[in-house]
Amino acid sequence: MIEEGSKSSKSMVEKRQLFMEMRAQNFDVIRLSTYRTACKLRFVQKRCNLHLVDVWNMIESFRDNGLSTLDHNAEINVSRLETILSSIFYQLNKRLPTTHQINVEQSIGLLLNFIVATYDSEGHGKLTVFAMKAMLATMCGGKILDKLRYIFSQISDSNGVMVFAKFDQFLREVLKLPTAVFEGPSFGYTEHSVRTCFTQQKILLNTFLDVLMADPPPQYLVWLPLMHRLANVENVFHPVECSYCRSESMMGFRYRCQQCHGYQLCQSCFWRGHASGPHSNQHQMKEHSSWKSPAKKLSHAISKSLGCMPIGEPPHPVFPEAAERPQDLAHTTNTLESPSRLDEEHRLIARYAARLAAEASNSTQCPPSDLSFNFDANKQQRQLIAELENKNREILQEIQRLRLEHEQASQPTPEKAQQNPTLLAELRLLRHRKDELERRMSALQESRRELMVQLESLMRLLKDEEQKQATQTGSSPHSSPSHSVSCTMPMPIRSTSAGSTPTHTPQDCLAGVGDDVLDAFSQGVPRNLRNDLLVAADSITNTMSSLVKELHSVDDGLEEEEENMRNGREKVSSLKHSGKRNSTPSF
Repeated sequence: MIEEGSKSSKSMVEKRQLFMEMRAQNFDVIRLSTYRTACKLRFVQKRCNLHLVDVWNMIESFRDNGLSTLDHNAEINVSRLETILSSIFYQLNKRLPTTHQINVEQSIGLLLNFIVATYDSEGHGKLTVFAMKAMLATMCGGKILDKLRYIFSQISDSNGVMVFAKFDQFLREVLKLPTAVFEGPSFGYTEHSVRTCFTQQKILLNTFLDVLMADPPPQYLVWLPLMHRLANVENVFHPVECSYCRSESMMGFRYRCQQCHGYQLCQSCFWRGHASGPHSNQHQMKEHSSWKSPAKKLSHAISKSLGCMPIGEPPHPVFPEAAERPQDLAHTTNTLESPSRLDEEHRLIARYAARLAAEASNSTQCPPSDLSFNFDANKQQRQLIAELENKNREILQEIQRLRLEHEQASQPTPEKAQQNPTLLAELRLLRHRKDELERRMSALQESRRELMVQLESLMRLLKDEEQKQATQTGSSPHSSPSHSVSCTMPMPIRSTSAGSTPTHTPQDCLAGVGDDVLDAFSQGVPRNLRNDLLVAADSITNTMSSLVKELHSVDDGLEEEEENMRNGREKVSSLKHSGKRNSTPSF
């Protein structure tokens, strides 16, 4: 129940949206009902994007949705109406370029709500086929002449004569449009509307067009041609200053007073009834939908006075009085594929072949010069046709290629597909090379650290041996050391595997190495080994206590530590004997 209530409230909001937007345009300030009605219907037409659908496209949509075979009084429900509107707008988007695509769902919703509010105010959920055709054919884009011809084909009989009952039905349906935009009192339907439009008994197509396209047209339909004129002058520019608002240029209609010299108004000021100076709203105004320079006006007047151009042009082309075939295009596809259509094509081909044979027989009687001339002319024509066909084929191929490129460009592709495969391979190779260099650098740094640690242990052993010698020299030359200093030689430990990426810096490779070794290798000039040993003795003394505590805390590693001590003493003794043989250090 809650969902149904929310859907109904949403539907009510959508129904009111178009009318709320129309009220926001403030069309009610226009004092003339004809212009007010035309402006409101033009707003609805543009807001629903019906101005982009030509009347012939609308007729084709009627045929595709099977409306041409239905009776005018047949009823369709709202769901089928929505389907028809969907096909109209989706076909429109296919014809439009990609940069001018419309919001199909929004257009369908706005137009559907407007049609339902106009033709189903009582909420039955149905409307007649003729009402929908009349509304869409009137509100769509295209020329008014084509619209009126289609409307006449719907309200005339097989002899091409208008049926007054059908025209009365058309007026009932089409005059609901002004009522829907709150202009019913000015253009509402009455029973005498038909007789006020036509006084003749037999109305053919030309008479129908003469009446509805006259100046002025019938009072009930005066807003229809005005709506088309509004569409034609929306972008017309007039380089003239408005006599009331003093605007230096005008867009749309321009109105010139027939009594006040040089007094002109823009469409906004005229529609609102503005006047200034001696001008009055009771003066007769002439409407201009284009701008002509004074020179062009003079040449036009001269041509008209000399009879070089017709004084009056007919409002529409004159059509034959015979019955015009209804323009509903009901079964175009079926007739093209029917056997009768194929037989007719065969007869046309046979007739054309006989005509060519007759022309060939006649050409044999002509002089040789004429024959060669005709042959050359036909050959040139065939060559020109062949060139045009080739050009047309190339253009179609180019259009197809551009369309495929556009579709491929508009489709989203993965990020990897957008990258260059060669560039990816080079990046992988560089990354592999970088990892290899980092592994080699890590191995070299670990080797350097191991060597420095070993050198530090040797320097500690030498310092211990030198302290023992100093103790023996100070006490007695024959005294022996009372105790031995236990020290361990730290073993290097690899913390980085060959396959991992090192995380330490080059300065970290000497972490744990004594300051003496660092000082010895940081100097560029070679230093005395004895002095280095004496300096290193101080740092060794400070770290001895911590080393002894660590040795006592590791019980299961004592045997290994004692073995290392023995090896260290043997190395010290060997170094001592070798030092005595070479040279004795001087104090």
